[in-house]
Amino acid sequence: MAASTLFLSSALPKPSYFLFYPFHSPPSSPLCLPPHLRSYKFRKFNCCLAVKSSNDEATSSAGTENRAPDSLRVVFAAGGTGGHIIPAIAIADELKLTNPTSKILFIGCPDSMESAGISSAGFNFSPIRAVQLVQPFISPRNLFLPYRLIKSIFKSYKLLQDFKPHIVIGTGGYVSFPVCVAAALMKIKVVIQEQNSVPGIANWILSFFADVVFVAFNSTIECFPRKEKCLVCGNPVRLSLRGCVPKAEARLNFFPRLKKMEDSGGVKVVLVLGGSLGANAINIALLNLYYQMLLEHKNWFIIWQTGVESFNEMESLVKNHTQLLLTPFLHSMDLAYAAADLIVSRAGAMTCSEILATGKPSILIPSPNAEEGHQFRNASLMADVAGSRVITEDELDSTTLGTAIEELLGNESLMADMSERALKAAKPDASAEIAKHIISLVN
Repeated sequence: MAASTLFLSSALPKPSYFLFYPFHSPPSSPLCLPPHLRSYKFRKFNCCLAVKSSNDEATSSAGTENRAPDSLRVVFAAGGTGGHIIPAIAIADELKLTNPTSKILFIGCPDSMESAGISSAGFNFSPIRAVQLVQPFISPRNLFLPYRLIKSIFKSYKLLQDFKPHIVIGTGGYVSFPVCVAAALMKIKVVIQEQNSVPGIANWILSFFADVVFVAFNSTIECFPRKEKCLVCGNPVRLSLRGCVPKAEARLNFFPRLKKMEDSGGVKVVLVLGGSLGANAINIALLNLYYQMLLEHKNWFIIWQTGVESFNEMESLVKNHTQLLLTPFLHSMDLAYAAADLIVSRAGAMTCSEILATGKPSILIPSPNAEEGHQFRNASLMADVAGSRVITEDELDSTTLGTAIEELLGNESLMADMSERALKAAKPDASAEIAKHIISLVN
């Protein structure tokens, strides 16, 4: 089946995110180890995102439909941040849609984001303690790492022994490593899903044991030692985002007073996302901006996700305002995206995939702390494909953010163009494609 892809090849930009650009072929460089295992200096990079394609010379062997076993049993290992949890839930939703009798278990850390998020998504959850590798490697905190890792693998082994899965799927986070290792030791099929363009050390090591490695970018294949295991499917987005919730209905969920407004046609909603854990720089810039902006624009509204770690501080500083909704975390992201006219966000791989899937204009502020500049490359790609505005954290303040918001919300034709470009670049069927391959592998 022919695959349609877009490529980017350029010097590392100042502000960047994940985008796609025609021309240039995928990199043909020698084996690329992840940054944790060797020095990695970005001078030029090749990045490619599969767009509206079914990847698949390697997987379209038979044109027949794959059917899951009547009692398909699947374990997901995911945790840490929404970037690891969201794709796991998206794949799980697709598996349940394809085969409603599937039994699914999530394994993650206790008292964590995943422990709350997975349960609210309607899936069973079992906790284990994750083992974190501290940098630098010679840190005294890593002294007991082997003992803790063995303990986590043993706990994972017992959970898998009780659940008896056909397959284990790791989507990242420290918890995925011991679970996938235990599955490999038990000769259970293992697949991993890598969201970023360059894998972390855990997924790089797990790729030796995995049966299949699902990646979002063609260039990521070059970073894995067993390239023949890699399949480019894009990043899975939540099933709920593919629904059609009317904008007016979604807005009433956040701002009930809109029902009484006479001129609701001129309403604009800005959705501010700092990632699941929050972004202090974005919070501070918006803190110094929101009140004056809402005072000048009576028809503008803000949905502000501060992140769980920053919420208490922001709540104490932000004045109550009828045009503002302040929240630590958004569980109904489908409604938030549907309600929004403009997204202000970090440039994580999953957030970018969701912005494209929902066709939303965006202002991206890549995190300077993300490993190996993942978010800068993501933002750069988004600027090329979807016309996203990019502000580096060094440039970010209330003035630059306010100016960018005013310019976009004040230009309807530009917003419409950005939305159209985003939808054209989206890969909304990634989770369905991954689910199809998983069922095929089990069979």
